[in-house]
Amino acid sequence: MRRKVAREAAVLLYFGSEKEYKQAKVKAAETLNTHSLPSNQEVALELDRIAEENEGATRKQRLHQMRQEAHEIMTAIKACNPILIGSVWRGTIRRGSDIDIALCHDQPEEIVNLLANNLKIAKTEWIRVTKQGKTEASFHIFGETTIKNKVEVVVRSQEETKRKRKCEIFGDEITGLNLKQLEKVLAENPTVQFLPA
Repeated sequence: MRRKVAREAAVLLYFGSEKEYKQAKVKAAETLNTHSLPSNQEVALELDRIAEENEGATRKQRLHQMRQEAHEIMTAIKACNPILIGSVWRGTIRRGSDIDIALCHDQPEEIVNLLANNLKIAKTEWIRVTKQGKTEASFHIFGETTIKNKVEVVVRSQEETKRKRKCEIFGDEITGLNLKQLEKVLAENPTVQFLPA
Protein backbone atom coordinates (compact mmCIF):
# COMPACT_ATOMS: atom_id res chain seq x y z
CA MET A 1 0.00 0.00 0.00
CA ARG A 2 2.86 2.41 0.78
CA ARG A 3 4.19 1.84 -2.75
CA LYS A 4 0.75 2.59 -4.25
CA VAL A 5 0.48 5.79 -2.21
CA ALA A 6 4.05 6.76 -3.20
CA ARG A 7 3.19 6.20 -6.87
CA GLU A 8 -0.04 8.21 -6.63
CA ALA A 9 1.75 11.05 -4.79
CA ALA A 10 4.48 11.02 -7.45
CA VAL A 11 1.85 11.27 -10.20
CA LEU A 12 0.32 14.31 -8.45
CA LEU A 13 3.74 15.97 -8.23
CA TYR A 14 4.82 15.08 -11.76
CA PHE A 15 1.69 16.41 -13.44
CA GLY A 16 1.60 19.52 -11.23
CA SER A 17 -1.58 18.82 -9.21
CA GLU A 18 0.52 19.23 -6.05
CA LYS A 19 3.75 21.13 -5.43
CA GLU A 20 4.77 19.84 -2.00
CA TYR A 21 5.58 16.26 -1.01
CA LYS A 22 3.55 16.36 2.22
CA GLN A 23 0.33 17.51 0.54
CA ALA A 24 0.83 15.03 -2.32
CA LYS A 25 1.21 12.13 0.14
CA VAL A 26 -1.86 13.13 2.16
CA LYS A 27 -4.00 13.56 -0.98
CA ALA A 28 -2.76 10.23 -2.40
CA ALA A 29 -3.57 8.43 0.86
CA GLU A 30 -7.06 9.97 0.89
CA THR A 31 -7.63 8.90 -2.74
CA LEU A 32 -6.58 5.32 -1.92
CA ASN A 33 -8.53 5.35 1.37
CA THR A 34 -5.57 4.54 3.61
CA HIS A 35 -3.56 6.11 6.44
CA SER A 36 -0.32 4.56 5.18
CA LEU A 37 2.11 7.33 4.23
CA PRO A 38 5.37 6.63 2.40
CA SER A 39 8.62 8.51 3.05
CA ASN A 40 9.68 11.41 0.84
CA GLN A 41 12.41 9.15 -0.53
CA GLU A 42 9.86 6.52 -1.62
CA VAL A 43 7.86 9.21 -3.43
CA ALA A 44 11.02 10.66 -5.01
CA LEU A 45 12.04 7.26 -6.40
CA GLU A 46 8.57 6.79 -7.91
CA LEU A 47 8.76 10.32 -9.31
CA ASP A 48 12.08 9.43 -10.94
CA ARG A 49 10.47 6.34 -12.53
CA ILE A 50 7.52 8.37 -13.83
CA ALA A 51 9.85 10.97 -15.34
CA GLU A 52 11.83 8.19 -17.05
CA GLU A 53 8.63 6.56 -18.39
CA ASN A 54 7.28 9.86 -19.73
CA GLU A 55 10.45 11.55 -20.99
CA GLY A 56 12.63 8.64 -22.11
CA ALA A 57 15.94 9.32 -23.89
CA THR A 58 15.37 13.07 -24.13
CA ARG A 59 15.58 13.22 -20.33
CA LYS A 60 19.20 12.03 -20.31
CA GLN A 61 20.08 14.48 -23.10
CA ARG A 62 18.52 17.31 -21.13
CA LEU A 63 20.34 16.27 -17.94
CA HIS A 64 23.66 16.33 -19.79
CA GLN A 65 22.80 19.74 -21.24
CA MET A 66 21.73 21.16 -17.85
CA ARG A 67 24.95 19.90 -16.24
CA GLN A 68 26.95 21.60 -19.01
CA GLU A 69 25.07 24.83 -18.38
CA ALA A 70 25.66 24.48 -14.64
CA HIS A 71 29.37 24.11 -15.43
CA GLU A 72 29.37 27.40 -17.38
CA ILE A 73 27.57 29.23 -14.57
CA MET A 74 29.82 27.75 -11.88
CA THR A 75 32.93 28.65 -13.89
CA ALA A 76 31.84 32.32 -13.81
CA ILE A 77 31.73 32.22 -9.99
CA LYS A 78 34.42 29.59 -9.36
CA ALA A 79 36.32 31.79 -6.89
CA CYS A 80 33.32 31.43 -4.55
CA ASN A 81 33.41 27.60 -4.56
CA PRO A 82 29.90 26.98 -5.92
CA ILE A 83 28.22 23.59 -5.46
CA LEU A 84 25.69 22.04 -7.84
CA ILE A 85 22.76 20.68 -5.80
CA GLY A 86 19.14 19.65 -6.42
CA SER A 87 17.81 17.42 -9.18
CA VAL A 88 20.57 18.32 -11.66
CA TRP A 89 23.17 17.07 -9.15
CA ARG A 90 21.07 14.02 -8.25
CA GLY A 91 20.31 13.21 -11.89
CA THR A 92 16.58 13.07 -11.14
CA ILE A 93 15.39 15.94 -13.33
CA ARG A 94 11.91 16.08 -14.77
CA ARG A 95 10.02 18.60 -16.90
CA GLY A 96 10.22 21.95 -15.18
CA SER A 97 13.36 21.16 -13.15
CA ASP A 98 15.75 24.03 -12.61
CA ILE A 99 19.51 24.23 -12.06
CA ASP A 100 20.24 24.76 -8.35
CA ILE A 101 23.61 26.13 -7.25
CA ALA A 102 24.64 27.06 -3.70
CA LEU A 103 27.61 29.03 -2.38
CA CYS A 104 28.78 31.07 0.60
CA HIS A 105 29.72 34.71 0.13
CA ASP A 106 29.15 37.84 2.19
CA GLN A 107 28.51 40.18 -0.77
CA PRO A 108 25.63 38.65 -2.79
CA GLU A 109 25.51 41.66 -5.14
CA GLU A 110 29.00 40.70 -6.36
CA ILE A 111 27.63 37.29 -7.36
CA VAL A 112 24.82 38.97 -9.31
CA ASN A 113 27.44 41.00 -11.22
CA LEU A 114 29.58 37.93 -11.91
CA LEU A 115 26.57 36.03 -13.27
CA ALA A 116 25.27 38.83 -15.49
CA ASN A 117 27.10 37.51 -18.60
CA ASN A 118 25.99 33.89 -18.17
CA LEU A 119 22.45 34.34 -16.96
CA LYS A 120 19.41 36.41 -17.81
CA ILE A 121 18.56 37.44 -14.24
CA ALA A 122 14.82 37.62 -13.56
CA LYS A 123 14.84 38.63 -9.89
CA THR A 124 16.77 38.54 -6.63
CA GLU A 125 15.43 38.35 -3.09
CA TRP A 126 16.30 37.63 0.51
CA ILE A 127 14.45 34.61 1.88
CA ARG A 128 14.18 33.93 5.59
CA VAL A 129 13.15 30.59 7.03
CA THR A 130 12.84 29.47 10.65
CA LYS A 131 14.00 25.95 11.46
CA GLN A 132 13.99 24.63 15.03
CA GLY A 133 13.60 28.15 16.37
CA LYS A 134 16.55 29.54 14.41
CA THR A 135 16.01 32.00 11.56
CA GLU A 136 18.24 31.66 8.50
CA ALA A 137 18.56 34.24 5.74
CA SER A 138 19.80 33.50 2.25
CA PHE A 139 19.98 35.56 -0.93
CA HIS A 140 18.36 33.95 -3.98
CA ILE A 141 19.19 34.81 -7.58
CA PHE A 142 16.64 33.58 -10.11
CA GLY A 143 17.51 33.51 -13.78
CA GLU A 144 17.38 31.76 -17.10
CA THR A 145 20.05 30.31 -19.39
CA THR A 146 20.28 31.12 -23.09
CA ILE A 147 18.29 27.96 -23.88
CA LYS A 148 15.61 28.86 -21.33
CA ASN A 149 16.49 26.54 -18.44
CA LYS A 150 15.59 28.09 -15.10
CA VAL A 151 18.38 28.66 -12.57
CA GLU A 152 18.38 29.41 -8.85
CA VAL A 153 21.60 30.44 -7.12
CA VAL A 154 21.44 30.52 -3.31
CA VAL A 155 24.02 32.68 -1.53
CA ARG A 156 24.52 32.10 2.18
CA SER A 157 26.92 33.91 4.52
CA GLN A 158 30.56 32.82 4.79
CA GLU A 159 29.98 31.53 8.32
CA GLU A 160 27.75 28.80 6.80
CA THR A 161 30.66 27.37 4.75
CA LYS A 162 31.34 24.30 6.90
CA ARG A 163 27.71 23.64 7.86
CA LYS A 164 26.28 20.31 6.72
CA ARG A 165 22.76 20.25 5.34
CA LYS A 166 20.36 17.33 5.26
CA CYS A 167 18.24 16.59 2.19
CA GLU A 168 14.55 16.79 3.11
CA ILE A 169 13.66 14.38 0.30
CA PHE A 170 16.31 11.65 0.47
CA GLY A 171 17.39 12.09 4.11
CA ASP A 172 21.12 12.07 3.36
CA GLU A 173 23.68 14.88 3.50
CA ILE A 174 23.58 17.34 0.59
CA THR A 175 27.11 17.05 -0.75
CA GLY A 176 26.47 18.20 -4.31
CA LEU A 177 29.22 18.58 -6.90
CA ASN A 178 31.93 21.21 -6.88
CA LEU A 179 33.34 22.44 -10.19
CA LYS A 180 36.14 19.84 -10.37
CA GLN A 181 33.75 16.99 -9.53
CA LEU A 182 31.24 18.22 -12.12
CA GLU A 183 33.99 18.30 -14.76
CA LYS A 184 34.84 14.69 -13.92
CA VAL A 185 31.16 13.66 -14.21
CA LEU A 186 30.82 15.44 -17.57
CA ALA A 187 33.95 13.71 -18.87
CA GLU A 188 33.20 10.20 -17.58
CA ASN A 189 29.44 9.69 -17.12
CA PRO A 190 27.37 12.84 -17.72
CA THR A 191 24.01 11.26 -16.81
CA VAL A 192 25.06 9.39 -13.63
CA GLN A 193 22.62 9.57 -10.68
CA PHE A 194 23.61 10.36 -7.09
CA LEU A 195 21.05 8.63 -4.89
CA PRO A 196 21.57 7.24 -1.38
CA ALA A 197 22.03 3.46 -1.26
